[in-house]
Order: sequence, then C-alpha cells, then structure tokens
Amino acid sequence: MSASTPRRVDEIARWIAEAIETGNPLAPLPPEIGPRDLDEGEDAVGALLALMALTPVGLRIGPTGVAGPLLAPRLLADGAALALSALPHASASRAIVGVLAADLDETGEPEWAGMHAAIDVAASRFRDGPPDAACCAADLAGLGLIVLGRRRPMGSLRLTPRGAPVDAAAALAPAVAAARRLGGLPAGALLMVAGLAPPVAPAIGESLDWGFGAALGRVRASFPPPDMATLAPA
Repeated sequence: MSASTPRRVDEIARWIAEAIETGNPLAPLPPEIGPRDLDEGEDAVGALLALMALTPVGLRIGPTGVAGPLLAPRLLADGAALALSALPHASASRAIVGVLAADLDETGEPEWAGMHAAIDVAASRFRDGPPDAACCAADLAGLGLIVLGRRRPMGSLRLTPRGAPVDAAAALAPAVAAARRLGGLPAGALLMVAGLAPPVAPAIGESLDWGFGAALGRVRASFPPPDMATLAPA
C-alpha cells in the first residue's frame, strides 16, 4: 500500500476533474504527480468524487478488471444514442448489472433484487489512454457511459448463441469482492462487471444490438453524429 498524502491525491484528482469538466485530453502525468500504485489511484477517486460533489450509486469492474464507482448520470436507457465525441478511446463490451436487495455484509451470500444486461462503453480522459492500472483507477476506472437493458430476475445469461449459460451471480463475484474490500454497499446499490466478451471499438454511424439470452433479453445502443445523440438517463 502506498503512503499517500491528502495533498498528493488531491492534486491527482484536480488533474482528472479538469479533464472531465473541459473535455480536454489529459497528457501523461509526470512520475511525481501520477498515482504510484492501485491503492493511490483508488484514493484519488475518493478525492475526485468529493471535489466534483458526486455520489456513487454502486461499483463497476471495468473491462480491464479495475474497480471504480458507478455514477447515475452515466446510466442510459436501452436504445440510447451516444456521442462518440464525448467518449475518448471508446471501447464497448458486454456487461451485467446486479441490484442489491439487502446491505452487502462481509461474508454472507449477496441478496439480489434483479439484474440488467448492459452495454458498457468505457472511455479514458488520458490523451493516449491510461498508462497503467493505477491511472485507470484514478480516472474512474475508465467509466464512460452504460446502456441498461430492462431489469429482470436474477438468472443466467448466454453471451453467444452457442455458448453455455453463465450464472449471473457468479459473473458478478469480482464486483462483490471489490465492494467488500472497499467497505461494502447498501441495499439498492448496483454492482457491475464489464468485459464479459472481448471489447469492440464503435464508430460513428454504427449500432450495437446484443443478445444476452432469454433471461436477460437484448440491449441496443447507437453512435450517430454528435448533433443527433441523446443522453437521457435510464
């Protein structure tokens, strides 16, 4: 674990916040400023959320396996049109989101109120993409936009027509472990795991229409020119 200081993580948070607020890409942080390890990257996320007055609604494991917060304004309804100009280094992957029915304790099996299939469109505020996992963590774990399918009972998902069903609760296990490590979550919070299949790089004019099996249905997202995109929260 790094010997982080409030001043150091606050400085990292200010750099990330400026990139988020202005939309300007962030150059690689010099060694004396950038997070030294994953713990310091996670500390910087806490400082970033405080600086921007953001309250997470859950936890997300991004497609690279790094944990970060879920933010309500980044959750969009099925069929949303996304502006790629607002998603630098966009990378779309299949994801699943579980809704906790009870507080997540340290040892018991999670209680689930339901689940959503989702399309996770990760992004990076870094000009050249995050150089390492620590910077990815500081940058909200690559949180971009997430398109949610309709809420369903917890069950199984099938990622390809010929693939074997995957237990949804088992797929969410990495998010459960990360949430416990970071202090737990209350009932109603969301736990998400992205990268359940190899990511794709969407292009302007393309659409994604992904099936997740009978238990979860389909989720759709499109990527029109910026003046045609709508970003209505789910």
